[in-house]
Parts: sequence; structure tokens; C-alpha cells
Amino acid sequence: MTYLPGFFTRFLAGLCLICAWGLAVGESGSYEAPLPVQLSTDPDLCAYVPCKEVLPGADSFSHRMGKPAYVEAYQSRKSDPGEKNDRKLIGYVFLSTDIVDIPAYSGKPVVTLIGMNTQGIVTGVRVLKHSEPILLLGIPEEELTKFIKQYLGKFVGSKIEVGAGRPNQGVIGLDAITGATVTVIAQNQVILRSGLAIAKQVGIIEPTVLPQAKFRPVEGKLDWGQLVKEGSIQRIQVSTEAVGMPRADQPYIDMYFGYLNAPGVGRSVLGDAVYESLMSRLKPDEHAIFIVASGVESFKGSGFVRGGIYDRVQVAQGIDTFTFRDLDYLNLYDIKAAGAPAYRESAIFIIRSPTFSAAYPWSLVFLANKMDRQTRAKTFVNFDQEYWLPSRYLEGGRPEIIEPEATWVTVWKTRKVEVILFLLWLTAAGTVYALRDKLVRRSTMKDKRWKDIPKYLLWATSIGFVGFYLLAVPSITQVLTWFHAILFEWRWELFLSDPFVFLFWIFIVVSVFFWGRGMFCGWMCPYGSLAELVYHVAGKLGLKRYQRHLLPQNWHDRLKWIKYGVFAILLGVSFYSIGLAEKLAEIEPFKTTFLVGVWNRSWPFVTFWMVLIVASAFFERPFCKYLCPLGAALAVPSTFRWWGLKRKQECGPCAACQVGCGSQAIDDSGRIDQRECLLCLDCQVLYYDDHACPPLAQERKRRTKAGEPLTAIGSDGYFIPIIPVVAAPAAAARPSLAAFIGQEFFDHAFPWSRKVFQQPVLLQAATFALTILVTWVWVLGAAGSIGPGIILGWWLAWSVYEMVVRMRCKPYVKDGPWWGRNLVPASWADMAAYVAFKNLLIAAALFLIMKGMGVLDFLQDLPALQWLY
Repeated sequence: MTYLPGFFTRFLAGLCLICAWGLAVGESGSYEAPLPVQLSTDPDLCAYVPCKEVLPGADSFSHRMGKPAYVEAYQSRKSDPGEKNDRKLIGYVFLSTDIVDIPAYSGKPVVTLIGMNTQGIVTGVRVLKHSEPILLLGIPEEELTKFIKQYLGKFVGSKIEVGAGRPNQGVIGLDAITGATVTVIAQNQVILRSGLAIAKQVGIIEPTVLPQAKFRPVEGKLDWGQLVKEGSIQRIQVSTEAVGMPRADQPYIDMYFGYLNAPGVGRSVLGDAVYESLMSRLKPDEHAIFIVASGVESFKGSGFVRGGIYDRVQVAQGIDTFTFRDLDYLNLYDIKAAGAPAYRESAIFIIRSPTFSAAYPWSLVFLANKMDRQTRAKTFVNFDQEYWLPSRYLEGGRPEIIEPEATWVTVWKTRKVEVILFLLWLTAAGTVYALRDKLVRRSTMKDKRWKDIPKYLLWATSIGFVGFYLLAVPSITQVLTWFHAILFEWRWELFLSDPFVFLFWIFIVVSVFFWGRGMFCGWMCPYGSLAELVYHVAGKLGLKRYQRHLLPQNWHDRLKWIKYGVFAILLGVSFYSIGLAEKLAEIEPFKTTFLVGVWNRSWPFVTFWMVLIVASAFFERPFCKYLCPLGAALAVPSTFRWWGLKRKQECGPCAACQVGCGSQAIDDSGRIDQRECLLCLDCQVLYYDDHACPPLAQERKRRTKAGEPLTAIGSDGYFIPIIPVVAAPAAAARPSLAAFIGQEFFDHAFPWSRKVFQQPVLLQAATFALTILVTWVWVLGAAGSIGPGIILGWWLAWSVYEMVVRMRCKPYVKDGPWWGRNLVPASWADMAAYVAFKNLLIAAALFLIMKGMGVLDFLQDLPALQWLY
């Protein structure tokens, strides 16, 4: 059988080639499609997008008009022969990102072009760009096209929901895309809110007129600090880094604003005389707000110079937007409220609309040009702050408002029965494994039903209920998303949008720290369960004699590193392009198996899947052992697991467990590699089996021959002695809590020991200089002064350096709970996993502590440190 290692190597190479071919030929469609930079700014929208496609019959289009922007669509017609062509307005075309900014599952909006006729009927919808990985490599984009076609012929003012309709309540239902619930719910909001905004603006739908505020007389005046504290004055502060500019001493803009019609606010800000003068000039449906600002940018922008339009600020209330022209501007000469900050520019703007009401919340929106530091492309970005007049100024207080539910809340509510069942499944899985000692004690190597039946039930439910029904399949793409969320922007909505994956990951994180990766990978992973069942079923169908349970150990020890390399490549590529990393993550066959269906994929993906399944019939879990990047990601923190598997002193010389280990995780010394162990528990059955475990079998035979009784087997894996053993001397007293914390801090934070002082002086100096430099680089990165790529590079370099130093000075790792002191000799793999994960935890903890205590803000504001940045 010497040909097997070479065959297996060629087999793995073939898998990678097939996967790469599939990625090369896979259609990306509108996934991360490059859009022209001018798309968001050029007045001629239809020069860049297929407007005729979403509004059939139109042959000419206007430039952008209105706020929010839209274009008018015309159709040429002839009145009589010989007369000039006339144009008829037949509808409107608009870009979703000009109107709303609703993120989908990826955290980015789906850029959508929408057409609507003059009656408010949707005539066409076209997705121009999306960042949904599930629609690239999981669900065919044809499904998204099929979904949005359901809007054709529907009125934008109708009540349309994803899911079953309710005709008796006037609710129209749409068929969702299986496995992309969050995406379609977000897209439903995008289409309807965009269409409704334009329909109201052009007069198809009458705008909703809110009841006007009635003000309560308030005695006395407040100073600036009191007005800010109660919310009568709000603030928008934008840093230069937020718009892609270098760090500056001054913010990009620092704005304060408030509503002046309320007497208590207006008199405090303007003084009695100016307030009375202003109110005498306003009509009943007119409202005054003030803005004062400082910073490097002006809130007035440049539009008011060219055309009398203030294009940097606007007011939004609900889906209504109010903009300002030169006639809406009044000079603000002075602030009377004591304690007002210094400002560079000021203004009073008048909102002239009967639909605006100060009794309800509204937002001031500041529009800025943001430059991408890599591409140098400029895009518009909005910064807004909600304002709601304090209830003490309103007769009857603030009106009750029912806010629309967040998308993730809707998803959780619509699937609450499945959520409860899934929680019960997770609880059952955790309970079964927590009782593993009882199960393996009842089992023997000849009869493992007590252990295997619960595991087989978990496998079956994982495949059927979790995989195919709930589509709750954890993936390496979620790990990559977490890395980027921690570094750049954490948004809970993104992770809460899929309740089953969210709950599954909570369980996975907890179980990895309790028992290692094997709880998920060996018992609960839908694809791993499927591969294991394929192997067992193939054996029952007569292929057992062709099955290869184990590879030669030396080849296994080489091939197992492939999955770590795949994980490292995906993580590295994700910082270059998260979209490319998500494409490469198709090396996971999870989407093909559960989310899409094998026969819905193109032939390279089907071939890749078939090769893996056929290989699983002859080799036990080849993908899990050698290719799975998710398994590699979970293996690293498994070094920190609290409870490992039980071992005996004889487990080194004795190879009984090693020979039968399907994960090949037991080395010649009898030590179990928790990063590779899938917790099949066969070694634990052997641990208590007095007919299979050599030390126990030997003791059983000796006692039987001597006529001695067979006592129970203790937790140490040996027969309880017939004559009680004299108690061992009491263990040394545990150190005090302060001493324990100090020892732990020194062990984890400093890789050196006294051995470092035995090195040459030059090497010692270089060591401590590197320590100071790395620490300073990290502080600068945490303060936002240098990019994440540099920080990651330094973190990696430091981790490699620390690993080498520890193998010389502290060549051990902790085995078992963190609070214990069971230290074992470390291999290079042990040390690499320990150092990498420890440094990640320390960096994240320090970042959060410094951010929470305001240290990062303090560092950013120190002019003396600017030269170091």
C-alpha cells in the first residue's frame, strides 16, 4: 500500500485545481461589479446605467432633478404628419443609493436601478451591484432576478412584505429566496422606500401631513450647556479621517444645531428681541433651525454660490427630505446663550413645508465628499444626527411613535418556532457531551451503542434539520467577517440578521473553550456529519475492504497543515479584497451541499463536490482533516480548551488508542493533539474497558487468577484498590490571588525568562528595542494613526519573534483550565497556536480598554505626538 501517500497527494492537488477552475468560470454577475465613479454625481444618470431596461418604451431621459434625485422618462410621439415630434412623460427612473442607504446581509447596500410609471407602478428593477457572498457562491443570481421581478406591476404605495400575504389586511406577499432572508427583506425596503419617496415628491402620492407642534410656555432661559444636556441642541462632529483625509488638528466639521420656533429654545439661543423679530417673519407652516459650525469644511458648500443651493445640509423627517436655497437663509449674528463655543460660520435656515412637524423627530443630514485612499475616487457620504424637541416644550408631551422593526428583529420573530427548536438542539448536544463520561463507561469497544447512538442522532439532525432545513451552516467567511468587524466597524445588526448562525456561533465559541474544536467538527457540523455518514454507509454497503481508515502517520502529519495554509491565505487575501476571499472560500463545499443544492451549480462545483463525497466513502473525513479552513480557524483557540480527554501513564508506551484513533490525533508519547481531535471518544471507551485497555485487562486477569474481586474503575482509569491506599501528602498551598495574577501576567505578557540575560549584550538590546517599537506601533495603530495592514504586519512579526523566544526561554504551554498550572512541554505547533491566539486576545482587550477609558482620544489630541504619526 505504499502508493497511497502519493495517490492522496495527487488527489488533494486535483481538488484544489478543480476548485480554482470553478472559481475561474463561475459567473460573478453584479457581485462587486465595478461602477463608474460619476454614477453618484453626474447629472446624466442614464449615461451610466440602462434606464431603458427598467422603463420600457422610453427613448429619452432628463438629467437628475429633485431631492432625492430622479430622472424623468419620455416617449416621443407625433401629433400629425408634418408636425414636430412631441414628448410625453411616461415615468421616472431612480437609483436606490440616491434615496436610501439600507445595508443588506453583507453590511453594504444593494445598488438598484428602479423604474416607475406616472401612476406609481413599478415597471422595472435592475440590481447593478451587490456584495452578498451568498448570491455569488451560494445562491444563483438568477434567484435574485426572479425575486425582484415580483415587483413589476405593483404600486409602490402598497403594503408588500416578504413571505405569506394577508389579503384581508391588504398585505401583498412575496416569495423569498431560500437561504437569503435578510437580503430580500432589505431589498424589499430599498425598492418600496425609494419608490415611495419619489412618488411623494412628484405628486403621485399625497405626502403625509403630521399634526403640528403646540408649544408650552416655559419660564426662564437656559445656558448652552443646559440646552445641550436636555437635547435642545444637538451636535454632528466629523473627523478628517472619516472622509479619507489625513489627520488634522481641527475636525472636518463640528456643527451644533437646534429648532428655534419653540419659545424656550429660541429665546435662550437668540435672545428675546431677535426671537420676536424672527417669529414675526415666519408664516404658520414655516420653521426655523440654526446651525453654527467650525472646522476645515463649510456646511454651506459651493452650490449656494453657483445656484443659490445649500447642497451640504438638509433636513430629513421620515422619508421626506427638505433642502434649502438662498431664499431660505438668514444671517445669524450672535448666540445669546452663555457658554456657547467659538464658531467660524453660522446660519438660520427656514423649512417651508406643511408636512414638517416639530412634534416628531427629524434629522439634520450633512453631506461630505469622501476620498478612497487607495483608488482616490470620491463618493458622497452622509452624517446625520436625530433631533427631537424635549417633551417639556410640547403640550401633551411627545407623541407616541411606533418605530419600524429592524430587519433582524423581523427575521427572529418570523422564525421563533425554529429558533426555539434550534436552541433545544444545541442544549441537547451540549448536555450529551457533558455526560460523555457516563456514556463511555457504559460502552465497550465491542458495543459502543451508548456513545454512538446519541452521536448518530446528532449527525442525522445536523444534516437534515440544521443543514438542509435551517441552512445554519457556519463558514470561514463568517470568521473573516468578524476579523474585519473588529478592526474596522462592529455592527451587531450584521450578525443578528441570521438567528441560527448567530446562536450556532455562540455555542461554537463556548464549546471550543470548553472542549476544543471537536465538539462542533466531530458532532455537529452538517457537512462533517454527512461525510462521516457516507463513510459508514459505504462500509455497510460492501466497500469496507476498500476503505482506508488511516493514512501513514508521517503523511498525515504533513497533509494536516494544508488547512492551516488555506486559512492563512484566506485571511491574508481578505485584507486585500474581502470579495476575492469570499470567492476563494468556495473551497468549502458547504454552500453547494446545503444552501444551493448540488445540481443547481455549474459543473466544476459539482465535480469538486462529487470528488469530495467519493473520497469520503473511502477515507474518513478527508476534507475535515486536510482542507477545511474553518476547522483550522477553530483549531487555534482549541489550545486554550479547559477540559481535555483522560489519559494514563501507560498511554505512551501503549499504542492501543493511537492505532484506533480516526483523527490520528494521538502521538507516540500518548499525548492527544486537541487541534486535530474530533472527539470520537473511542479512546475514552477504551480508557474504561477492562477487556480492551491493556493495563486494565492485565489487572483484570491478575485479579481473576488470584481470586481477588473486581472493584469499580475509578476516574483515573484504574481499578479501585482493594486495600485503600494511604492518602498522599497534602498538596502545596496554592499561592495567593495577587501572586497568582502576577505569575500569570508575567507568563503571558513577557516571553523572556532569566535565560535572556545569558545572551550577548547586543542581542539583549535589540530584544528590548524591538519590544518598545512594537508596543509603540500598536498604540499608534490603535489610535488610528497608521493603517491596519501595518499593524497586522507588526503583530505577525512580533508573534513569530515571541514564538522563537518562548521556545528558548519558556518552552511550555498550559494544559487544561486557565486557572490551573498544569504545564506541559510545547511543540512548535502548540507554541504557534498559543502565541497567535493570546496576542489576538491581548490586542483586542487593550484596544477596548483604551477606547473605553478615552486613552485613544487623548493620544489623538496630543499635538506633541503629531510628528510621530
